[in-house]
This record gives sequence, structure tokens and C-alpha cells, in this order.
Amino acid sequence: IEVTSDSTRYHLSQAKYASDILARAGVTDTKTASSPLEQNVKLRPSDGTPLPDHTLYRQLVGSLIYLTVTRPDIAYAVHLVSQFMSAPRTTHFSAVLRILRYLKGTLFHGLHFSSETSLALHAFCDADWAGDPTDRHSTTGYCFFLGTSLISWRSKKQTVVSRSSTEAEYRALADATSELLWIRWLLQDMGVSQSTSTPIYCDNQSTIQIAHNDVFHE
Repeated sequence: IEVTSDSTRYHLSQAKYASDILARAGVTDTKTASSPLEQNVKLRPSDGTPLPDHTLYRQLVGSLIYLTVTRPDIAYAVHLVSQFMSAPRTTHFSAVLRILRYLKGTLFHGLHFSSETSLALHAFCDADWAGDPTDRHSTTGYCFFLGTSLISWRSKKQTVVSRSSTEAEYRALADATSELLWIRWLLQDMGVSQSTSTPIYCDNQSTIQIAHNDVFHE
């Protein structure tokens, strides 16, 4: 991880590491992608034809997983392609190549930590409903900011099938709340106590109503 700093900020990146991944994959042309994934893409275990050798796919995805330490913008895409490590196919490899072409155009992106921002904590959470076309599980996503600095994020498939978008969003809200409590305790141990409640932003009105009314918790 490369760290640059001055009197007002720290910037964390993995540009050299990302360049090494591109070289290993043989992505040497100038073509780039505007996003890590195509819009509304759905990957299935049976898509495409089996790769004759799984080694490169597994090496690239493993390296991309480590790259998400400073690149939350590719977290969901890497989460998606990592589900096919046991039997990758040509379609899955094409998705990995798109992630790499996106990285090629955003090589120096990373995490920015400002010394001039407030230390107020706030969070955002969301979920897709039945986003996996194979097992119909939803995916939870959340992120936490300390002022303007991104300090925690996650993209993970839920362990059970949600029967509505409200249920999927509520599970994401519960996961974010659990992470929030841990972060608040951690900040307190570091001498950065949060004097007010921490807002969690959710875009599902039904989920918000359930969270505000104990009667609906069942």
C-alpha cells in the first residue's frame, strides 16, 4: 500500500500493485472501461464454456480481493467474480478483464483521509433483492464515513433468501447497525467518542418504518 501525505491529508493507493496485476493478465493496450461491471449484468455458473486452465483466473481474482483494501469501488464486482473460483468459465473471465480495464483507467484512485474534516460518523446501507439469479440471495452493501473519509465498507451475499425487497433491506440495515456499534466502541477506545447518535441512511421506506416501530420487528 502506497501512502502519500501533506499537512492536510493522507492518500492511500495500490497503483504499483494494480499495475502488476495488469501485467500478469497481459492487459497492455490502452483500452479502458468506465465501470467495473456492465450495467445489470447477471453471472451464472453455467454461462460460457469452461476455462481449460483455472490458474490465471484464481490468481487474478485473489489479487483483486487484496486490492479492495484501498479500492471500495470494485468491491461488489470482485465479490461477484470470486463466487466462481471453483469452476470459472469464459464469461466470468471476461468480467474479470472488464474490472482490469476499469483499473487501467483509474490506476491512482484510492482512499483520501482529510485532516480538516469533522469526526462525525455516518453510514449508508443498501441491498439488491434476489440479485443472484442462481440461488436468489440478495447482496448487502454498506459504507461508513468519518466526516468525509471512508473508513469501512462491505459487499456480501446474504445467507438466507429474502421474500421481499423490504426484508432484504432490513437485513442490510441490521448488518450495518452491528458494524456501527463496533466502530463506535473502537472510536471510543481511540479517544474519539461520538457525542450524538449516528445516522444510517437507507432508501427503503418500509424498512425505515419497521426500524422505527418495535411492533413490526417480528
